[in-house]
Amino acid sequence: MGSPANLRKHFYSLVTAGLVVLSGLLALPAQADDGVFSIRSAYTSEVDGVYFLNATIDYQLNEMALEALARGVVLTFELNIDLRRVQRFRPDKTVAELLQLNELSYHALSGKYLVRNTNSGEQQSFLTLSAALQNLGIIRDLPIIDGALLNPKRRYFLRLKSVLDIRSFPGPLRVLAVFFGDWRLASDWYRWTLLP
Repeated sequence: MGSPANLRKHFYSLVTAGLVVLSGLLALPAQADDGVFSIRSAYTSEVDGVYFLNATIDYQLNEMALEALARGVVLTFELNIDLRRVQRFRPDKTVAELLQLNELSYHALSGKYLVRNTNSGEQQSFLTLSAALQNLGIIRDLPIIDGALLNPKRRYFLRLKSVLDIRSFPGPLRVLAVFFGDWRLASDWYRWTLLP
């Protein structure tokens, strides 16, 4: 085990290296476009007693996220799905919560953008960022819940939200992202009724 002086020197070296990398991310123009996550549509369909989610989400990254992606940072897109039962005189009850994670990365050697579904492991590559973001924003036939678990005499609704997950960033960048609001890319909650 190293001496306290060597450990301190190593720690300062790591912090300095992290700050050098992050300074490039902070040196972006102040008038950079804001990123936007917007859920354009969402609905459920029922097939053989199972409810499936279909949605269209518009992803526009801000300059900080684009710069991080170009520098090799993997961006994780978190899709939160919340099924609730309406209750009179009490808060609505959560019936099911699902989390769908997709990663977007840039492969500098091939010049391609990679989209990986962390739930299934499925991966696709795209020639342009626009095509990769469009693919991320199309949700088709994602199973949500078996209809047998729902009471037909009750009312239910679904909520959907998409967020750029800053918790998956590398250490120094994660700390920076917590303090700078430019990293907080998220859609509003999109809500609709589910009829069992």
